[in-house]
Amino acid sequence: MTPRSWLFVPGSSTRMMEKAQGSGADVLILDLEDAVAPDAKDSARATVADFLSAPRDVPCYVRVNALDTGLTEADVAAVRDRAQGLVLPKCEGPADIATLAGMAGNLPIMAVATETARAVCALMAEDWSHPSLVGLAWGAEDLSADLGASANRDAEGRYLSPFRMARDAMLFAAKAARVAAIDAVYTDIRDHAGLTAEARAAETVGFAAKMAIHPAQIAPIHAAFTPAPDRIDWARRVTEAMKAAGGGVAKLDGRMLDRPHLRQAASILARARAAGLD
Repeated sequence: MTPRSWLFVPGSSTRMMEKAQGSGADVLILDLEDAVAPDAKDSARATVADFLSAPRDVPCYVRVNALDTGLTEADVAAVRDRAQGLVLPKCEGPADIATLAGMAGNLPIMAVATETARAVCALMAEDWSHPSLVGLAWGAEDLSADLGASANRDAEGRYLSPFRMARDAMLFAAKAARVAAIDAVYTDIRDHAGLTAEARAAETVGFAAKMAIHPAQIAPIHAAFTPAPDRIDWARRVTEAMKAAGGGVAKLDGRMLDRPHLRQAASILARARAAGLD
């Protein structure tokens, strides 16, 4: 199943990692980066490695420390044979993905690709494809710091223009690389309506999933990224109409259909099947 939710969990807390297994999240991100204080990096690395040595029902990726910290190799060595994948923060281009892949062997990689201005510039200038890459994500908090911005949202909670541009650039780069596009976290854990609206808007333009920072955010994210019954019905009807037309041009509800509509329908039905709805 293509993940809809990626839940961050502090790698320094065995209790929180154990509790997160019951959150319903599709993937857990055991965090060795921002969630861990500088003087606790070594102990958190050992804690995550111990946690991953036990059987788990939920796929666990590990967010390693950024490549410029000098900690990445030790992080990878500790979890390489136990994690289902790695999350690379502050990724500034395909070369960074290749560097991590060289340390990680065959582990899948999800890269957070908008945390610096250099990364955003690279998104539209380079091909981010790599055999180990399974997803690209974006985030506004570190980018705000790199830009020297005092805010990344306006008074109504909408992203300001530099951050919308970074999000869009990441979406295009992910689609070009044929990997999942993963939306940023929603930092207000009490605002479920805002989270739902943002997740639905992301799904509408082609994002496959959203990151989360609290278990209570999982249900709204799943609801937003699971096709609604009317969309599933539309996708089935499109598929049938195109099949009846022999794969050429068809007509449905007074509108013309062609190959792009069939591709859209196939994507909807695949996600419905993954959610057990088709």
